[in-house]
Amino acid sequence: MIVTSKKKKLSGALTVPGSKSHTIRAGIFAALASGTSTIRNPLPSADCLSCMDAITAFGATVELSPGVWRVTAPAGGLRLPSRVVDVGDSGSVLYFMSPIAATLPGWTVMTGDESICTRPIGGLLDALKALGADGFTTRPGVDAPPAVIHGPFTPGRVVMEGNLSQQVSGLLMAAPRLAGTTIIDLRAPKEKPFLKMTCDWLESVGIRVTYDASSLAHFEVTGPQTYRPFERTIPSDWEGVAFPLVAAVITGSRVAIEHVDCSGSQGDAAIVDILRDMGADIELDVGNETLFVNRNRPDGAPPELRGGSYDCSGFPDAVPSLAVAACFASGDTTLTDIGVCRLKETDRISLMRKELGKLGAKLDEGPDWLAIHGTRGQGLSGGEVESYDDHRIAMSLAVAGLAIPGEGVRVSDAECCAVSFPGFYDQMNAIGAGFEYTDMKGDLRS
Repeated sequence: MIVTSKKKKLSGALTVPGSKSHTIRAGIFAALASGTSTIRNPLPSADCLSCMDAITAFGATVELSPGVWRVTAPAGGLRLPSRVVDVGDSGSVLYFMSPIAATLPGWTVMTGDESICTRPIGGLLDALKALGADGFTTRPGVDAPPAVIHGPFTPGRVVMEGNLSQQVSGLLMAAPRLAGTTIIDLRAPKEKPFLKMTCDWLESVGIRVTYDASSLAHFEVTGPQTYRPFERTIPSDWEGVAFPLVAAVITGSRVAIEHVDCSGSQGDAAIVDILRDMGADIELDVGNETLFVNRNRPDGAPPELRGGSYDCSGFPDAVPSLAVAACFASGDTTLTDIGVCRLKETDRISLMRKELGKLGAKLDEGPDWLAIHGTRGQGLSGGEVESYDDHRIAMSLAVAGLAIPGEGVRVSDAECCAVSFPGFYDQMNAIGAGFEYTDMKGDLRS
């Protein structure tokens, strides 16, 4: 599907769906518990549905209804899968379920789509092998799935790099299932808010975790412990909030984003502070759980954004949307400590530089940074860009087109937004985005 995005003014209110990070954790912890757990306001995205499919491979029963999912753990605990576990495009499911598979006696095969089969898994396999499990990738010399894992691992101490928080979270989820103490030390922990999210989830389902709350570089879990079933409402997804938020900022539009998560559980909420520091008019009404954009500015007057330097190690998924915002600022913006962005669905550092460059933006990159030379949008023009089947790249480029005059920005393979934000284009059109898209039959819709 090709989405065409043209300069528009937005107006109105919208609600961002539930958090992908919370929904996936909820599904996995429900499968680890005993009995039935109820998940309200789950995100029915491709990644979350991949999670539901994966836990059924381990014996869980899943009932999916609009707005409510119920997961019943297998009687007697998780079972060794009788089939290959396909995680689709979800790195979270891959990295969470692989250590859990390693708690079972026997072999498990983990794979996924074309993107997943480029995602590094060697560091996680090395950690599991250091704890007495076994594992290998099926293609010699290729550090990516398909991967074959043999358990159970033995509790002990393991040292990991820590650049991929999902791999660490997977070990934390798995460790309570085994008898003994597992100690995890990280050399350079990144994406720290997601590690804290995992620890908070573990504690909420009855698992005691000892960890250094300041550095998030040392964790201890003693098992066996029992995971409690639960009933929980999934908060809205701050990773998804970033796209309509940036769209409203760069177009000078008055928009309200309702039912945002004010609990502080998601690191991507930091995008509000960054955009405010750049000069955006954003007001968070905590009592009503609503973000107001440009409510205090003259109608139609875009803010005068300015560049700056921002450490994004805790919320690297915000990098594509922040890169777009920086194109409409004055001066240079540098997004630092984002090397992990090269290990996501795509190399988001290089590809955002390349695709925004096609629209006339000037960017430079380094191993773990991206510099955007902002011109307040001057010199930008429409054109054809690619998503590379990366949902965050697709939505970011579509948002950029809303502030660029002329022929419009045409984003190919734009349907991949369903991985994390199903219905994104329709929701944005409801507040005036005017996205036009050509479906697989060649029919133009808006």
